[in-house]
Amino acid sequence: MNTAAAWPTSIAQMEQLAELDAYRSQPAQMPAAAHGKVGLLQLRFERRQGRSVLAHLHRISPLLVQQALYWDEAMPELPICMILSVGGGTLQGDRLSIEVDVAAAACAQVTTQGATRLHAMDANYALQAQNLSLGPGAYLEFMPEVVIPYRHTRYASQTHVMLDESATLLLSEFVMPGRLHHAGGERFEYRQLSFAVRVFRPDGRLVFSEKLLIDPALYPLSLESVMHGLETFGTLLVLTPAEVAQRIRARAVALCGVDLEAGWVSGVVALPDQLGLMFRVVARQSEQVRQQIRAIWQICREEAVGRTLPTEFAWR
Repeated sequence: MNTAAAWPTSIAQMEQLAELDAYRSQPAQMPAAAHGKVGLLQLRFERRQGRSVLAHLHRISPLLVQQALYWDEAMPELPICMILSVGGGTLQGDRLSIEVDVAAAACAQVTTQGATRLHAMDANYALQAQNLSLGPGAYLEFMPEVVIPYRHTRYASQTHVMLDESATLLLSEFVMPGRLHHAGGERFEYRQLSFAVRVFRPDGRLVFSEKLLIDPALYPLSLESVMHGLETFGTLLVLTPAEVAQRIRARAVALCGVDLEAGWVSGVVALPDQLGLMFRVVARQSEQVRQQIRAIWQICREEAVGRTLPTEFAWR
């Protein structure tokens, strides 16, 4: 990657992924990428008159954002956008694109209305391309809720990030093994999950790349040697200047460790090129993963912008 123009990902690029070759058949109900199955969401945040605002919003169903809200009492200047899916979940043949641009010195949080449900599939697959761009001094929390893959799901997500050296991005992924209480349980009965992240600097340099390709039929996740009987995993990428990352790591290490009796394992590592940190947790229960990610998230916000997280809602 030699030029910044090469950094975004797209659905067209993702259609060429080799791991999808076994799933090219068309759904009987409606062809892949048909009208109503190609969603697009574009958000741009800017700093105006001392606060951050949602300056641009473009949406194509089934993706939807209504407006930015300011409900975070611990960080009242933070615009929060909640992504809605009018389709009730992600279906076979869906092609979804999300673009978030946070301008210089602006801040934002992007999350989802609830769990991302990847519905059962008998043909084709679903794709989601995500492009996140952060300018100088920008701050973005991209924190979607948990992903729940149903039986026979095949799904690929690619997230490409253009990150200024002075910006901070918190990027989370949180994946359950399936619908645990549906028809006797659907633990690891999905066909394939593919999650890829690439991070670029403004000059177009690729400074970090990771890909998780999960195929339970080929490599069973239920094996003791793979997840040691644990089921749910989460990742929090903390992309931030080196001095901020050092402070976060010094506090986060104490929260990480191994407690197999309680059912969790977690750790934090430094990323290359002084890019930041990666926190990863594997646990028996989804709530354990969520709470550990939230604890690290709070540390990150405190060290990056001098704000904390608000008290959780009572129904949590």
